[in-house]
Amino acid sequence: MNTKIFSLLFLATMLSLASCAPSGEQATEATTDSTAVTLDTIAPKPLAELVKLWETDTTLTTCESVIYNQAANILYVANIQGDPTAKDGKGSISKLTTDGKIETLEWIKGLNAPKGMGIIGNKLFVTDITDIVEIDIEKGKIVKKHPVKGSEFLNDITIDVTTETVYFTDMKKNKIQMLASQTGKITDLIAADSLGSPNGLFFVDANTLMLATNGDSKFKKIDLTTKQISVITEGIDAGDGVEKVSENAYLVSSWTGEVFYINNGEKFKLLDTQADKINAADIGYIPAQKIVLVPTFFKNKVVAYQLVINQ
Repeated sequence: MNTKIFSLLFLATMLSLASCAPSGEQATEATTDSTAVTLDTIAPKPLAELVKLWETDTTLTTCESVIYNQAANILYVANIQGDPTAKDGKGSISKLTTDGKIETLEWIKGLNAPKGMGIIGNKLFVTDITDIVEIDIEKGKIVKKHPVKGSEFLNDITIDVTTETVYFTDMKKNKIQMLASQTGKITDLIAADSLGSPNGLFFVDANTLMLATNGDSKFKKIDLTTKQISVITEGIDAGDGVEKVSENAYLVSSWTGEVFYINNGEKFKLLDTQADKINAADIGYIPAQKIVLVPTFFKNKVVAYQLVINQ
């Protein structure tokens, strides 16, 4: 082969290899950078989240609270249907199926402004401004009213089923009181400004009661033996409903339109409907299915969410 031709071919080959090498390196770098960007933009899953399941129609007028009756597999909803402080006889309790169908809109009528509810056996107990109303579930009728002397604004209820004690709050009087359901005797548990306008309650065990406050925006733990109050977390404006999810994990609603998951004292926001002006009042919970039930107060409906724990 001609030496000149060979030299030209050799030079062309070397130039071709030289031009390919950087291009390959650049492609590799681009691929690596693209992968890095993709990995960086994958957000970690939240500790817990809510996924909407269903909502009722809007006939549950000023619905304030929801409770699940496991024995009957039914939901009860307390409807104020008027002024939350007026003894006007407009309040009612509705019965709903667990998929959100309204079975009986006015199952119980003639209440004033029903709020918190609790179940002992065949009896449903409801706060009604200044009374605890006792309802026979099988008969679907009011069987007794327990007037609470000196009360102003009775709100939430929680139950100790072992002793059949009804614990309830008076938000305006800064009190947590007890009704012995067998005798009808009512006594004070705690009456103190340090309660911070008490609202939502949850009975944990013979030693512990959990409290969400309306006034000082805190979630608290109460030692039932010593009456000592300790703060678990803060920043829950107008605290309303409390439900236990697991050991040291709770759901707490804010009437203004938020639901929080509190795990070992750490607070995570699961729901915020404030921008849409939708309240989140006294929530209910179906433990076996991890379904959270949110009464929307002025929006007149209950919305159900699946609680997803990402652990």
